[in-house]
Amino acid sequence: MSTPRAIRIPRAGSSPATGPGPTAEGTERPAAAASTPKVDRRYNQAALERARRLLVIYLGTLIALYVAFLVLDRSAPGGTSATAGTGLLYFSGIAAVLGVGGIWIALSPAPRAIEVSSTSVVVVSAWGRRHKFPPLDEIRAIVVRRFPRSILASRTVEVVEVTDSEGRRRTYQVEEGLLPTDRPRGR
Repeated sequence: MSTPRAIRIPRAGSSPATGPGPTAEGTERPAAAASTPKVDRRYNQAALERARRLLVIYLGTLIALYVAFLVLDRSAPGGTSATAGTGLLYFSGIAAVLGVGGIWIALSPAPRAIEVSSTSVVVVSAWGRRHKFPPLDEIRAIVVRRFPRSILASRTVEVVEVTDSEGRRRTYQVEEGLLPTDRPRGR
């Protein structure tokens, strides 16, 4: 019986050499792989924390009101009739629309992360959509409002209006210091 030898198994995507030039197999590695810009991914934890806690308060209040009206409807005379059931169905539909709308309104302005590279700034929304801006030196970010540290967020959260060189504006809730901002006057 022969003695076992160590066998080297190459892994996909890993290579001992980096950058352009010949590989161990003698093939040429493209220069584009070596020149990809470094991306600084900044997570927006405090703003997401604030948005989620506000959402919990909103949905908790909505559910409490729904249950209170449901109990009031069922305890009223004629609360079990067919027309009352139809009214309850409409009422439940309105409550569901308010719940979904509240989720959308609470989470949409708070992006998950901001990716900063030398070529662009990409804002990754709470829903995963990516909005691309020009590089940091070509955009302007102004603090519209500041929320101090509280039970809603462990760090300061700012409402920031981002304007690119073409004049397009977007407003986001971000953790303080996530984007370099122009401080508003008088605040």
